Order: sequence, then C-alpha cells, then structure tokens
Amino acid sequence: MNAAERYPIGTPGQKWNDADKSAWLALQSVKRSYKEQVLTKVLALGERFTLEQYGALSVDESKYPLYALKSNDWQVGKPIILVTGGVHGYETSGVQGAIRFMETKAQAYAEHFNIVLIPCVSPWGYETINRWNPNAIDPNRSFYADSPAEESAELLAYLAPINEQIFAHIDLHETTDTDNSEFRPALAARDASVHDNWNIPDGFYLVGDTINPQAAFQKAIITEVEQVTHIAPADDNDKLIGVELAQFGVINYATKALGLCAGLSAAKYVTTTEVYPDSPLVDDENCIIAQVAAITGGLDYLLSL
Repeated sequence: MNAAERYPIGTPGQKWNDADKSAWLALQSVKRSYKEQVLTKVLALGERFTLEQYGALSVDESKYPLYALKSNDWQVGKPIILVTGGVHGYETSGVQGAIRFMETKAQAYAEHFNIVLIPCVSPWGYETINRWNPNAIDPNRSFYADSPAEESAELLAYLAPINEQIFAHIDLHETTDTDNSEFRPALAARDASVHDNWNIPDGFYLVGDTINPQAAFQKAIITEVEQVTHIAPADDNDKLIGVELAQFGVINYATKALGLCAGLSAAKYVTTTEVYPDSPLVDDENCIIAQVAAITGGLDYLLSL
C-alpha cells in the first residue's frame, strides 16, 4: 500500500516542500487544553518537587512552557533516573502516566534515586493531538546535535549538564489506531516513501536498545505491567510492528542512530513503553496505570541489583 497516494497533501512521489508543510499546518487545530489537563497538575506538583521551566515553544511561548520536575532531596552519588512523556504529544497516557507516577509513587523512590521527570516534551502536539511539531518534524527522530525540532533541542540543552550521569531512562509512548489512519500516511506523503508495515499490536510492549538491550531489565518491566494489563502477542511472523521479537513483549531499535528520545543519554538502562489505548480490553485509566507500572517495575529491578 502506498499511503502517499491517498494522503490529501502533497504530490505523490515528491517530498513535501514548504508550501505542503504550511498546508498541513493549516489543517491542525487545538482539540484539548495543555493548560487544563497538564499544566495545572504539573504546577501543583511543584509543592512537593522541584519545578524547573527549561524553555517554551516559539509557536506560543506563553501557552507552551516546558517544565521538568525533580526530586527535592537531590544528592550527588545517587543514581539519576529520567522519565519522559509526551515526546509524541498525541500519546496521552505517556503524559498522564508520567504525572500520575509523580503524584503517587515518586516520593518513595526519591530515597534511592535522583528523579528527573519531563511530563510533556511536546505540548503543542498534546493540544493538537499530533505526532509532529508545527514544522511537520517528528521530535522522536530528532534527538541529536543541532536538532531541527525545538522540542528535542530544548530538552537536550536542559539535560546536557547531567546527560552522562543518567543511570536509567524510561520513555513513555503509545501506539494508536491513528498511526494507520493519519500518521503513517502523512509520513509516507511527506517523505515520498512507501510503507509496507501496517501492524498495530493489541497490547503493551517495550522497545529496548539494539546495542544495549538489558534483557533482564525489560523482562522485569513486562512482568510488572502484566499484572495490570495485557502484553501484546507477536504476529504470525514472530514480530511486533515489523521488528523481530527479542523476548515476550519486547523488541529492540537502534535508539541513538534513529535519533530517538530513548537514545539521548548515556544511560545503562533504557526502555520505551508502548501502550495500545484503542484495545477493547483497556480504558484510559488502565493505560495510565500501565505506564506507572512500567516505571515502578523498572525502578524495583534497579533496586534489586
């Protein structure tokens, strides 16, 4: 299937030009409130954690400030844990799961770890329910030097002083039905490419790092998440989203080479969660709980070392 041929923007067989990107941007609209659904919760958490604004999106700096939350009792020598949500703004449970972890679990773990949490890397994407930013760039393919994505560049700059010291990084994502109905077709049209894989796994799964898979860490997370939601089974080719299964519920990507958020640091333990919110077996609350379970499962494993 050539998705570029059925997407309403662009010329089939040609990469998007600036006019095409502008046409795409003109079709985007605010569908929910970053302020009401995210900022109010994050600012309230500033009473229990250290709240730091590390930037703002130029599309509207007053509307889209970028915040981090850190554990108060920061101590040199404690392992640093990074949790990121909303790299893709449309992936709701990543944002809400990150916030829920801080609301309910983080203080208990702060005794053992220095915690840095980025609740919503892409607030414009959150409001417009988008994978891309206003320039039709995917922040989750843009975590590298001189990044073209403002969201990625701001986060990289903020984390630079501690980047080499990060011990573990858990990046919270979703795989949704709109990946097929909107985002993969848009990507194929933008890049004049053909997409052969249209598989969306029904259930939770993880993406580890091909070079540094840390299989036991991934397994511990899957075991914890399995207590609250179902794990995605492999397809008939023993794959998930076209990638060979590394173990039950886990595939691996070249996180650094692809410019993924999970590859932004020198962390020894890294994973990307993938929740499937459109499954008939889950609801919004279950997806949030699954994200929290992924974080706590990973941290409990690290405490057991």
